[in-house]
Parts: sequence; C-alpha cells; structure tokens
Amino acid sequence: MTGPGSALPVSVIIPALNEAATIAATVRSVRGAGADEVIVVDGGSEDGTSDAARPVADVVVSSPPGRARQMNAGARAAKGAILLFLHADTTMLNGSIPSIRQAVEQEGFLGGAFRVRLAVSPSAPPLRKAALRLTARMIGVRARLFRAYTGDQAIFLRRDVFERIGAYPEIPLMEDVELSRRLTRQGRTVLLPVPVTTSARRWETHGTLRTILLMWGLRLAYLLGMPPGRCAELYGRRKPG
Repeated sequence: MTGPGSALPVSVIIPALNEAATIAATVRSVRGAGADEVIVVDGGSEDGTSDAARPVADVVVSSPPGRARQMNAGARAAKGAILLFLHADTTMLNGSIPSIRQAVEQEGFLGGAFRVRLAVSPSAPPLRKAALRLTARMIGVRARLFRAYTGDQAIFLRRDVFERIGAYPEIPLMEDVELSRRLTRQGRTVLLPVPVTTSARRWETHGTLRTILLMWGLRLAYLLGMPPGRCAELYGRRKPG
C-alpha cells in the first residue's frame, strides 16, 4: 500500500451487527478522515448491513457474531501497518487520520485512542444533555489519567504490537479493556485531542446514570479479577430497560 518513504497506511476496521441505517455514514466519515483502507466486518446482520456497506467500504468480511471475533477477522484481512477499530455508530472528523500517523511515526507512540463526543438526540431534555457532556469529559479524564481506553474511543495501534499482544481476546465482554491494558504494558500510548463522535443511544435508551454505574462497575469488577463471562452474565441480567 505504500512505497519507500511514504506514510504508514492506516486500516480502519468496523465491526457491525444490524447497523444498516448507520454504516454508510460511518464509512464515509472514515474516508473523509483520510483512511487508506476501510473494512466492515458483519456479524450476521439481518437488516442488510453488508449490502449497505459494500458500495462504500473496501472490504466487507463475514464473521461469527462477537465484537472481538469480528475485529480480529478484520485485522486479518487488513493491509495497513496501523489498525484502528471503530464502532459502527461512531464517526470521525475530516482529516483526523494524519494525527494517528504523527503520533506513531513522529512521536513514537505504540497506539492510543481519541477523545469522545456523545451525539445526543436533539429532543433530549437539557439535564440529559448536560449529563452526557459530563460523561464524555469523564471518559477523557479517565483515559488521560490511567491510559485506559474503551472501544467508543476508537482504539488504534501498530499492527506489529497488535499481533505481539495476541490481538483482541475473544471474551464475551471487556475485550477493549483487556486490549488497552495489554497495550499500555508494551509502552507509550496517547489520547489524541481530536474527538470522535459516538451515538449516545445506549445511555438514552437505558438511562444515563444507570448505564454509567453499570459499565464502570463492571469494568472495575473485571480489573479486580471478575471473569469476563461473569461480567457478561451480570451485564445481561442488570442491563436497564
């Protein structure tokens, strides 16, 4: 994908499941951001996600469902020296990919993530909008202080590092937390100042405070040793709604 002296190519991998309504807009945002390759990995959608993705993505891969499995399948198909994993309901700003290359090639970071901005429904009440703005800031504070990144933040890293740490662990929950932990053990990572915008539908559907407490509580439990299968069981049982 590159010649002598050229910039490292960036492959963006988007796991998707029943995201026909959003996938084309997500891929187009990635194109505008400057990606060299866009791979959509469909986990068995029933709404035509693959058909919606094919005209705009470079590659559409089919995979068994499960975000970790899907992202690993996309990584195997990718050609880039830098891998970026983006949720299907998340969009990138125009021209934001070069900041990844600068961080990796010029500043020597192994990987990192972006600040996150939550896209709240225009009709949401002011209190909810304020709470979700605070939530996004808190995600950034956590990432800066602990170098702990989550999938909503579009984690990126060098391909050789991804392979060295064993790719995404194919566990039912917390695969992003575990990958982030393994990555930071390898060396320097960075939280880029430019944001990605992710849908706030999870928080809006299930309740802002309840969703925050649930996810942060499960993350803490996992870091303290709770098996990921048990975390997934509790998530399914206690998910508000």
